[in-house]
Amino acid sequence: QVQLVESGGGLVQPGGSLRLSCAASGFIFGIKDMGWYRQAPGKERELVAVITSGGSTKYVDSVKGRFTISRDNAKTMVALQMNSLKPEDTAVYYCNVQRLGSPDLWGQGTQVTVSS
Repeated sequence: QVQLVESGGGLVQPGGSLRLSCAASGFIFGIKDMGWYRQAPGKERELVAVITSGGSTKYVDSVKGRFTISRDNAKTMVALQMNSLKPEDTAVYYCNVQRLGSPDLWGQGTQVTVSS
């Protein structure tokens, strides 16, 4: 069973940066979009950023200009560079991989806390 392994979360001060990475433990057939979601306490999970197989990207308005999503198809990795972090970015971040004809894969989640 292929798993998505996330890394890079942690505690950072407002205005700081973090880079999240997500790598697959094995080969995944038929990858389509790859993305990052987040869930803050008491809130629903929301899509933060997505990148298509062709490299097109889309971001939630609240992170535009601050976050950058990228992918490495050869390594089956997706990353999220987060700059100018704000306290409202505090959440558990999950990577997501959409597959052709199969259920989505999810990472285990990594905590990001933005606090002084």
